[in-house]
Parts: sequence; C-alpha cells; structure tokens
Amino acid sequence: MSRELAVRRLGEVPYGEALALQRQLVDERRAGAISDTLLLLEHPPVITLGVKLASARTNLVATPAMLAARGVEVVETGRGGDVTYHGPGQLVAYPILDLRPDRQDVHRYVRDLELVMIRVCESYGLTAGRIAGLSGTWIGDRKVGAIGVRISRWITSHGLALNVSTDLDAFALIVPCGITDRGVTSLEKELRRPIQMDEVMDRLVGAFLEVFQRVAAA
Repeated sequence: MSRELAVRRLGEVPYGEALALQRQLVDERRAGAISDTLLLLEHPPVITLGVKLASARTNLVATPAMLAARGVEVVETGRGGDVTYHGPGQLVAYPILDLRPDRQDVHRYVRDLELVMIRVCESYGLTAGRIAGLSGTWIGDRKVGAIGVRISRWITSHGLALNVSTDLDAFALIVPCGITDRGVTSLEKELRRPIQMDEVMDRLVGAFLEVFQRVAAA
C-alpha cells in the first residue's frame, strides 16, 4: 500500500530558516508525528558548503567583497557533497522521508532523486540523464539539477535543486560541486522560453509520487 506524502509549498525561504524547519520535521517524522513530507521552496542567494568542508572552501572562488556586492550568504551545512549555489529561480525540494522498511539504500535514494529531475526534464521534451561518477541530473554535459542529501537513521533531509530560471552567472562564484570541466544550465535556457515555477512544481510532485510510490495527502 502506498504511503502518503504531504507537500508543502513555502515560497522563498532563507536558508537558515529552511534548515531549522528540516531539523524539526526530521524529529517529528522519527517520532511518527507527521507523515512523509516534501518541502518545495526557493532560497535567496546563498552558497552552501557540504561536509567536505576543505574542498568546498577551495571551490568557493569568489572573494568576500564579490559575495557582499551580490548579497550572497555563505552557510556551512550538514548535507553530503561539496559546494553549491541556491538562488531565486531554482526549485529546491527537501524530502523528509522515512526510508524504512523497504528503501534503506542510500545509493538508490540518490538515483531516485536524479530520476525525479530526469522525468521533469522529459516532460518538457528535454533529454536528461546521469553521468557516471557524478551526482545530479545532466542535459549533455550541462548540469541542470544538483543533489546533496543527509540521512540520519533512515530519515532523509536536504535533497535536490533544479535550475528553472536561475541566474546562471552566479555559478561563477564557485566551482559547482567541485567539477571543473562541465557547465550548468536551466530549463529556461534549454527551452529558450519562460516557464512558470508553479508548473514545474506540479510536474516535480507528480514525478516524485511516481518514483517514490507515494500518494498525495488529502
């Protein structure tokens, strides 16, 4: 029987507030006080550093003055991975899931998040996929979606970031995920037309429900 998934669309949320909310929801999910939950939001401009702090700091190439001029915050976070950028026009999804009893496989979880973004891209007629040895979702050699997750006693947090209409110039502030020989892209850049964030959210929720075999909570 499929489990319920509560979907919460939060609009633009500062990174620190979203981090605190995730911690709260992880505790509530572990206690059985809430069902599996998917948070959908955008962040103001922020660069986040994953648990590989030494390499993440190396891959933060912008000076403090450059960051201040663009109003970009820098935050250390407990997710996996290196360094990434979040900002307006990027759809961020934070699943708070209990992977027990049948999905206790970290590799599978990451691949499933990639598949969700692949299906969203496909719904727009874009051919997306994976690159061996690298996480995330790619259109050719251009990264359209990033992944950085945390799993604590099989409760998930953090998640994925899909570039919809993101200011791609902001990625010049970092070496995205420490990858030097690949580019970044967005759905709008690939489609060469504007698309609505709410529409992308709808498609991502549909793909998420299918891939993770959940049903939307009433």
